[in-house]
Amino acid sequence: MKSEGIAGIEQFASPGKGRGLRVSRAYGVGELLFSCPAYSYVLSVKERGLICEQCFTRKKGLAKCGKCKKAFYCNVNCQKKNWPMHKLECNAMCTFGESWCPSETVRLVARIISRLRDQKERSPSEKLLLLKDMEAHMEDLDNEKREMTEAHIAGLHHFYSKHMDFPDHQALLTLFSQVHCNGFTVEDEELSNLGLAIFPDIALMNHSCCPNVIITYKGVNAEVRAVQEISPGQEIYTSYIDLLYPTEDRIEKLRDVYYFSCDCKECTTKSMDKVKMKVRKLRDKISQKDTRDMVRYARNTMEDFRRAKHEKSPAELLEMCELSIDKMSTVFDDSNVYILHMMYQAMGICLYMENYDGAVRYGEKVMKSYTVLYPAHSLNIASMYMKMGRLYIVLDRKSTGISSLQKALAIMEVVHGKDHIYVKELKQEICGQ
Repeated sequence: MKSEGIAGIEQFASPGKGRGLRVSRAYGVGELLFSCPAYSYVLSVKERGLICEQCFTRKKGLAKCGKCKKAFYCNVNCQKKNWPMHKLECNAMCTFGESWCPSETVRLVARIISRLRDQKERSPSEKLLLLKDMEAHMEDLDNEKREMTEAHIAGLHHFYSKHMDFPDHQALLTLFSQVHCNGFTVEDEELSNLGLAIFPDIALMNHSCCPNVIITYKGVNAEVRAVQEISPGQEIYTSYIDLLYPTEDRIEKLRDVYYFSCDCKECTTKSMDKVKMKVRKLRDKISQKDTRDMVRYARNTMEDFRRAKHEKSPAELLEMCELSIDKMSTVFDDSNVYILHMMYQAMGICLYMENYDGAVRYGEKVMKSYTVLYPAHSLNIASMYMKMGRLYIVLDRKSTGISSLQKALAIMEVVHGKDHIYVKELKQEICGQ
């Protein structure tokens, strides 16, 4: 299977990082470097009925699969295209009924196995890298990750064994590890999770906390656009993680999920850490021990909240946010990233509860700090401007709302491209006001 290559992009040996991608010509801010269709993908179960399983178009009046009645499509054409993948689940969903509950990772791996079995030539997703050659980091797996992978394999056998054949156990371990290291969460313009996908060529890009490109999605295609000027011969860097958090947290996340430590300029200089970890100015100076203790409390609270989302009511979750914010505020400034994290969660709960005044109150504090702490062309900032704009309009603060939506639009035209459906829809929304 011969590699086609991608115009303007080349694979190379990146010093200290293994494989990487670099440009062979200059790219300006907002320019598309390349696009990559998903090798395989799954729609999140919570989006069923809202988004087409085949093309990920969000629209009303989707037609459902006549057999399982759980998959939805734009039209017959989308349904036919999706059948080779949907048939893996259709009969099983009918058989298991309400007991059908494989994870998105298991569903994606089942589809990858099916495609690999039938694949005769290099796919359009593998112009530079074959899926089988993606990193797996098998030697780096700890006991917890091995147990998680074994649980995934058990789920695969349980839900799919009657409908497909599997490779041997070692091959399954490798494939699940590859998906763990290289899988992408497909998100919409508000950063809501739409599904899970694998893009072999995109997986070649190395990480930096000072990225010069950003990955966005157009349906089930990933697009790579420049967010900085890139000169010929320069390596392409994206960010694998949320850049809001301080250096220690980012490095811990990268080690845990991707098995490396970042040595980019920001991780070396830690230039933003003081701003991100800002403490209150009090008459009695806050000690380093008090700060460390509060950081430990904040991290534990964030983890507790993540688990509580599946167990507690919205009112209980909001109380949890408010209590943690009050406690952290005895040491941290309101712009501290740990307080911002809980404020962002509180804003989301207020939106869910239709407490729009509460959502705006938290959102304004988050928005003010996001514009300082994130890079200029950030999806997180665009998403917040969009949410705040719509909130202001609901609360009859129309001019403020339109201004916020326009700020979101300016970022989205760079990161999504001016012809993207999200950009067109937002322009129509602004004009409609």
